[in-house]
Amino acid sequence: KYFKPEKHLPPGPRPWPIIGNLHQVGKNPHVSTALLAQEHGALISLRLGSQVLIVASSPEAAMGILKSQDRFLSSRFVPNAFHTYYLPYTLIWSQDCNENWRSLRTLCRAEMFSGKALESQSSLREEKLAQMIDFFKNGQVVNIEEVIFTTMFNTLSNIFFGKDFLDLKDEHGSASGLKEKLFQTLVNGLAPNVSDFFPILHRLDLQGLRKENLKHIKDIFSSWEGIINERRLALVTQKGECFLDRLIENGFLDDQINMLALELFTAGTDTTTSTIEWAMAELIKNKNVMFELQQELKHKINSSNIVESEISKLPYLNACIKETLRLHPPAPFLLPHRAIQTCEILNYTVPCGAQILVNIWAIGRDPKLWEDPLSFKPDRFLGSNLDFRGHDFEFIPFGAGRRMCPGLPSGITSVQSILASLILKFDWVLPNDLDPMKLDMNEKYGVTLQKEKPLQLIFEHVI
Repeated sequence: KYFKPEKHLPPGPRPWPIIGNLHQVGKNPHVSTALLAQEHGALISLRLGSQVLIVASSPEAAMGILKSQDRFLSSRFVPNAFHTYYLPYTLIWSQDCNENWRSLRTLCRAEMFSGKALESQSSLREEKLAQMIDFFKNGQVVNIEEVIFTTMFNTLSNIFFGKDFLDLKDEHGSASGLKEKLFQTLVNGLAPNVSDFFPILHRLDLQGLRKENLKHIKDIFSSWEGIINERRLALVTQKGECFLDRLIENGFLDDQINMLALELFTAGTDTTTSTIEWAMAELIKNKNVMFELQQELKHKINSSNIVESEISKLPYLNACIKETLRLHPPAPFLLPHRAIQTCEILNYTVPCGAQILVNIWAIGRDPKLWEDPLSFKPDRFLGSNLDFRGHDFEFIPFGAGRRMCPGLPSGITSVQSILASLILKFDWVLPNDLDPMKLDMNEKYGVTLQKEKPLQLIFEHVI
């Protein structure tokens, strides 16, 4: 026997010798596991090599993992490519919810993501938004992803380091290659890795992904190494100003600061950028929805610029954002969990050491939960109490439980203000008079679920 059978595992396709079900996962695992769930049930088990994988594709299964058995299943499964020297200093990829993880998460919430922190950052976000608007020129073809990424990165870099890193006028930015290296670290972590499928090979790094990631990480850290040194010296005589100063004042080491900055940039830029790009694509394709949103903004915004305090007046904007997150969640799966103890979900056994995924892409498109699930219909959220803050398990784009995204308030605020400004300020059309109904909406699988073909638009100023 190639596999020792586990007692009462969730159902799933029969594994092949040695490779298990690797051949059935394919290049789009969120789609393949959703199809397998239709055949075998909302909670399925697969074998990836010798590794047991449990996948949840329903609100009930997700609740079992993220709420009912959270204390046994909130550990993190860390891809082999992320097992570098810096792993002990990570927040997102911390293997356990230990004291170091709790203290770091608490500090980030208080200093970056609390209501008080968001209010203190509002003028900075509005300044970066104004710079983005000023950058646009009538008739110019805009790559939405590039502009939004640069705007978000500079917003976060100012909050963290007190300065811009990228330049809107230069697609490579003032820190050439930084975006590409950030992206490649995530690609390496997601790449099929024999060391993940056969943990006995963990130390060997046969594909060299861990070594390559370590090189990228060190190169990224060198981008802001000088700033950290300058701030350490300046704080001897000056009062702290940015988040970096607060970390230094709290005794954080350079390795801790570097990893936190890296994770905030990767988590806070790609997810927000992807959500706005998908929202713009859906609005371009659905003219009636675009018209309704334009009317709301024109009638309820009293100035030519979006002020964050006015966002609460815009229910249709927020419905459009929720509908985008349902159809195009920031990531198709929640980041992988790991069972630290054998437990039961929906009367099935989840063995200790299993990797666990929640397929939020599948849940958001389930016809048993959503009427006409593949259509973009923001009206479904009007008058609804359904929210994305981790209590409604049919709609958890940011997760739930202990591992829920701590940066949710900041990310949503940015999506709201940027999307509202783009729609309020400009009329948008596709280049070359392309029919919006023919707009390519194919996805590219990754940590974030991006458009396969970047969205390019032409605009004219409205105001």
